[in-house]
Amino acid sequence: MKFLFIVQGEGRGHLTQAISLAEMLRRHGHEIVETLVGKSDSRDVPNFFKERIGTPVRVYDAPSFVFKKDGKHIDMLRTFLFNVNIVKIRKYGKSIEMIYKYVKSGAPDVVVNFYELLPGLTFLRYKIDIPLICTGHQFMLKHPDYRFGKEDSQNMMILRLHALLTSISATKILALSFYPMKECLREKLVVMPPLLRAEVLELQPFDGDYVLGYMLNTGYFNEVRKWHEENPEVKLHFFWDKKDVEDELVVDENLTLHRINDKKFLTYMSGCKGYITTAGFESVCEALFMNKALMLIPSHLEQEINAADALSINGGVAGDSFDLSILLNYIHERPSFDIESFRHWVLSAEELFIKELLIRK
Repeated sequence: MKFLFIVQGEGRGHLTQAISLAEMLRRHGHEIVETLVGKSDSRDVPNFFKERIGTPVRVYDAPSFVFKKDGKHIDMLRTFLFNVNIVKIRKYGKSIEMIYKYVKSGAPDVVVNFYELLPGLTFLRYKIDIPLICTGHQFMLKHPDYRFGKEDSQNMMILRLHALLTSISATKILALSFYPMKECLREKLVVMPPLLRAEVLELQPFDGDYVLGYMLNTGYFNEVRKWHEENPEVKLHFFWDKKDVEDELVVDENLTLHRINDKKFLTYMSGCKGYITTAGFESVCEALFMNKALMLIPSHLEQEINAADALSINGGVAGDSFDLSILLNYIHERPSFDIESFRHWVLSAEELFIKELLIRK
């Protein structure tokens, strides 16, 4: 069968999920004909994705979040004003036309959408008669038995609306989860394991002498630098996606900043003694699979839900800033985490995804 992928390009998680699924499908004799990536002007599609996905990569303008002045937290009002104006709406209209063009020319048997907003609207507008399968952890919000995200705050309602719009026109929704749950036929939703790549599963993790960090938003750097100045003896390696900086910025002998490089990132994760991140689902799952001490710093509501979910299975500790002292204390006081059950769930992904994706037109 032929598949076409459409991927949200903000951050690293959806991109690595697409790589993982592409590898699984190819192992079973299937083909990915094209990959479309929706992104904002402030992000680049990382080279590791272009090199690993194994198809041409087409980029289009997609709605994106706007962050507050601190560079850490999402500004919901500015996000709305940034995305809902005449200029942006025209751009998104052209993006929808582009998606339709490549779906039509690629003639896939199935389109897989990794939590991008515009594909469902494209299918709705052009009445495309091809199965559309949507996948992402965010779709757990549509599961009636999911314990998190039930409050009725304005931001929570926006997040649920985003999940609803992203899954418009979906033939099936594959909701990624830290743990198994029953399917929900009313929502066309099946709960699935995380999509981790083969190299993650094959690593031999060990506890080294440094702490690893990942900060998508560079506003967190001031917090990291301040903590480092007060604790210069702790060795730190942080990954970020700041533009126009060298691949490796050595601040001093115990603080090094790396531009996002996926292979390098996984190597550093496998040998760290603890990992601190802003609670993106994918890297949390990678750290849990390697049984790493984990600290989560949610930067917006979606990540707050991820963090609460991970903490519910003793998967880490949460904080509201990059205060690494909390992580260092947690390393010595970790509660028991059922690593065997988690690994078994993750390792079942290939069998389950192949089963759910093979939909004929």
